[in-house]
Amino acid sequence: MAQPQELSPILVLGGTGHYGRHIAASLATRVPVRVLSRDKARARLVLTEPVAILEGDVTSERSVADALRGAGGVVISLSAFSPRLIRKQRLIECDSVLMTLALAEKECVSRIVYLSGYDAREDLPAELDFSTGRIKLEIERALCRSQFNWTVLGAAPSMEIFFAMTKGTRMMVPGGGPPALPTVSPVDVGEIAAQAVLREDLRGQRIRLTGPEALSFREAAARISAVTGKPLRVVKVPLVPLKVAAFVTRPFNPYLSHLVSAVTLLNRFPQDVAMQVPADYQRLAVTFDYTATTLEMETRRRFA
Repeated sequence: MAQPQELSPILVLGGTGHYGRHIAASLATRVPVRVLSRDKARARLVLTEPVAILEGDVTSERSVADALRGAGGVVISLSAFSPRLIRKQRLIECDSVLMTLALAEKECVSRIVYLSGYDAREDLPAELDFSTGRIKLEIERALCRSQFNWTVLGAAPSMEIFFAMTKGTRMMVPGGGPPALPTVSPVDVGEIAAQAVLREDLRGQRIRLTGPEALSFREAAARISAVTGKPLRVVKVPLVPLKVAAFVTRPFNPYLSHLVSAVTLLNRFPQDVAMQVPADYQRLAVTFDYTATTLEMETRRRFA
């Protein structure tokens, strides 16, 4: 009797991050999964599913090469958007990714899924000096020039943004937010990315990941209040004091400057792009087999 063919493992870079842990979890129900982490014990606390955790650093050529050996594909979901890592942002989000692509080519790993920003336009990141946006566009250009079977998933801001800005009965929103903003559940990102990396028919596609609708922060606050039964009002936090503080502290606190750029970009989210959310969501619905998470569902999941 023929033995079942052993499935090649999928490597998830950034597998303990906000999106990465959900990608690893969704993949673990289908195939063997590898996650590269600097702290194996900490990673094991985050990843409760049967995932192979390899201790190493994404900036180390040896670590990445070992992790790639025998892999069937790679999902790249790296972020240095934290006070501890922001000084290494280019090293982690750009240099290590380009190194990974070069090593993947040597190891004949052709399937690459890259988590990027929701939109691919270049004007706003350049205008606002937003390094994250510039880096992601640089990686996307590198993929376009490559021979990989690649797919870019442009993830909208996480629905976590609404909860992170909530303190008690107030949602404190720097700048007040845009009229409409697409957001996505990290659970949905995990499921879609897991399906995408196991498919061969999405070559060269850039797919936006969003929830069913774009909402303003006031609309989101009302939706959350309706679920929790607790009043929640939006308070607009002026951006000018934050910009001044970021400028003054930039030499010794680059994270604040980076955060202010991200918030400014958020407030200027292109509304022509927000208007395309129904079409983007419809594309997801016909391309992937999943049930989309609404903000109400995410709220129940969070407060269950």
